[in-house]
Amino acid sequence: MAGINPLYLILGLALLGLAPFLLMLVTSYVKIVVVTSLVRNALGVQQVPPAMVMNGLAIILTVFIMAPMVMETLELLERQRLSASPTPQELLSVANEISPPLRHFLEKNTDPAVLKAFMGTAQRIWPADRQQSITADNMLILVPAFTITELTRAFQIGFLLYLPFVAIDLIISNILLAMGMMMV
Repeated sequence: MAGINPLYLILGLALLGLAPFLLMLVTSYVKIVVVTSLVRNALGVQQVPPAMVMNGLAIILTVFIMAPMVMETLELLERQRLSASPTPQELLSVANEISPPLRHFLEKNTDPAVLKAFMGTAQRIWPADRQQSITADNMLILVPAFTITELTRAFQIGFLLYLPFVAIDLIISNILLAMGMMMV
């Protein structure tokens, strides 16, 4: 324990705390949760199914969707050799070696227009010495572009699923109004 730098330990624990948040952003979890929440609202039920069930369903579906990418990443990770007490440089090297499956998944599921918009924004706001790293496969560009793409698609799907419920609601309210009744 004496050989471990306390700063590395603090940074490692901080990254471990951020891991669930980061995993949500680079998987299909966000899209699934938004779509199921919009469908629940379209049905007009507030607490059925409960939020815990919706999140559990989203996690299960996310694991199913992400399983091929995770298996490929684990195969790459098995080939890597780490020392007993790896340095941050070694950890970054291993992360770069095992990132191609995730990078491919993100590239495949990111809207090119959104990716281009993030690249253009990075060109404007990043310092000049960092602008040479602005490429379509840079994770700092790819992750937010993927997340925005997933949210956009989730709201598109949710809107398409919501429309029939709005139409049914309008038809029922018009029928009830014609009969002299009110819809509550």
